[in-house]
Amino acid sequence: MDLDQLAALRTPEGSAALAAATEVAGGDPLAAAAALRSAGVPAGLAAAALTQAELRRRAVGKFGPAAAGMFLTRAGLEQATREVVAARRADRLRAAGVRTLADLGCGLGADALAAARAGIRVYGVEADPVTAAMAAANAEAAGLTGEFTVECGDATAFDVSAVDAAFCDPARRRAGTGRRIFDPNAYSPPWDFVTALAERVPHTVVKVAPGLDHALIPAGAEAEWVSVGGDLVEAALWCGRLAEVPRRATVLKEGPPVNAFCIAGGPCNHPAPCDHPAGRQPACHQLTGSGAEEATVGPVRRYVHDPDPAVVRAHLVAELAGELDATLADPSIAYLYADAPGATPFARCLEVTDVLPFSLKRLRALLRERGVGRVEIRKRGSALEPERLRRDLRLAGPQAASLVLTRVAGAPTVLVCRPVPDPLDQEAAAG
Repeated sequence: MDLDQLAALRTPEGSAALAAATEVAGGDPLAAAAALRSAGVPAGLAAAALTQAELRRRAVGKFGPAAAGMFLTRAGLEQATREVVAARRADRLRAAGVRTLADLGCGLGADALAAARAGIRVYGVEADPVTAAMAAANAEAAGLTGEFTVECGDATAFDVSAVDAAFCDPARRRAGTGRRIFDPNAYSPPWDFVTALAERVPHTVVKVAPGLDHALIPAGAEAEWVSVGGDLVEAALWCGRLAEVPRRATVLKEGPPVNAFCIAGGPCNHPAPCDHPAGRQPACHQLTGSGAEEATVGPVRRYVHDPDPAVVRAHLVAELAGELDATLADPSIAYLYADAPGATPFARCLEVTDVLPFSLKRLRALLRERGVGRVEIRKRGSALEPERLRRDLRLAGPQAASLVLTRVAGAPTVLVCRPVPDPLDQEAAAG
């Protein structure tokens, strides 16, 4: 999309084309294009409208109902922060006293819009002219043009001395190709500029890829990993006055905040509640620590806990093990074993019924004996492909089981398990 196409979509004719495209989005693209042409929509406008309608449909998972009025690019949507994550970040900035924020490389404006909704004046800078124009259009659609303004320019040239805080989400895809960039020095803005921001701005937050090498975390910064509904979605570096702990795992899921033992009303370290008008907000569960502790190694026990990916990436498995009175069965595999279920928002719990050295023949015989026809397969430290194993097992029967493919003391092992009901899921369903 170029600036002329974006301008065309914002005319009354373009709005009508978008409405028509929304009606046919998600189906056969050729049929959708034909439907718009038969309605008299010019080919170029129809193509742009269909692209936007499809992107908006995909964006609902990140932005909810607001996606229906946003302008998007594929690369921008891929990197954009989910609304619930951006809202929590904005709340934390507001609670820290931030009133003005520079969003350096604001993209489509997801984080800037959340900050503006939280009462923070945001100055966005975006190098790509089309993306900058879309961010401005998104601010207008949200009714936030007075709180979030965008300029097209070089983020490294912005005068940060005039703001309380800086947020940067450096581009991690190559312009034009959309290919991922794995070398931080090739980010835009570059990594050395990003890490130096903390020395210039007292409150600095940097959004980074979840796979960030811990060696790249600046000294004194807080590194946070965030999951939503069990999916690891991002990591962020909180620098300067915003750094509170070395490592933090934040788990967002439905249900009330609880502690590691699922006691309602347990501590949530976030300094401010979510009060954004976006419907029910997921509960926030946070685990903190040094990220340098090591869990004790012991035998397989009655229950196995599969830690949330945010806990694993934050190197907080040892802290979770301490809260659950659990141990590892292999020092390199992040499965925790305990004598009690110890339900927690930070891990999925399974009851172990059998522990077998891995043998396809023996496993198949056991499952057939028990009439197991459906299996959930989880794995850590195993090279086996779950779908291939599922086919090789040739399952039949009315029963279900969970299989955990792992290593115990270095040896390939399979745990046959049954799920332990999650109190959080039960309470969310009841509510």
